[in-house]
Amino acid sequence: MQRHSNRRPTLKLFATTLWEYASQHYDAADGSREQGSKHYAGATPSWVIWQLLQRYTREGDTVLDPMVGSGTTIDVCNDLNRKPIGFDLAPSRDDINQADARHIPLDNSSVDFAFIDPPYSTHIDYSDDDRCIGKLDAGGQDHGRSYYKAMEQVIAELNRVLIPRRYMALYVSDSWRKRKGKKESQGAVLGGQFMPIGFELFARLRKHFDPVDVIAVNRKNAKLERGNWRKAAIEQNFYLRGFNYLFIMKKP
Repeated sequence: MQRHSNRRPTLKLFATTLWEYASQHYDAADGSREQGSKHYAGATPSWVIWQLLQRYTREGDTVLDPMVGSGTTIDVCNDLNRKPIGFDLAPSRDDINQADARHIPLDNSSVDFAFIDPPYSTHIDYSDDDRCIGKLDAGGQDHGRSYYKAMEQVIAELNRVLIPRRYMALYVSDSWRKRKGKKESQGAVLGGQFMPIGFELFARLRKHFDPVDVIAVNRKNAKLERGNWRKAAIEQNFYLRGFNYLFIMKKP
């Protein structure tokens, strides 16, 4: 009898606003087992994009990802017979064009669907390009003003290129950072800074789009339960990020 112990769960549409899945990638129709690269830091789970494209696009639709990273959105589009357009400041492969998401080189109202998974502050070093939004702190001395200004420009561009009455989605997480220079004393709580990136970006999306729904994506990260991370979160009285927001919006 043939065994399928290494086969990932079968893809199916989720019916609730809590999405849980067991793997970063899904098994594609052509037998491939990876979309994008598992080695790319901060890669979007490909099954999240699959869910969105199944609900909000049709075969032949044009799908934009202006921060496409290792190409996950492109690979899911190819698997589902959508037409991908991928941009990134630091293209990782030949089918990704270089562009700043604040200045998308596309015509007005030319895209059927847009997906974006932006940097969540400065936790990951995406590139050496000084324009990279991942170099802008969502907290810090200016309280995130530079970061949110940049993201406002990105959101406005997504609105510009999206066809009216079509959909877009933004995948993001809040952030927490230990304050530098804080020392733990007996019975004391270490200080930290919480950055509500999800709420802040949702408010900015509302200026351009109508909300369709808000999904909580369970990150299913086994590392969060391991040793020092879990111990530190309890002892220092903070929370590890257990979910991402997925904001689904429609252009009026």
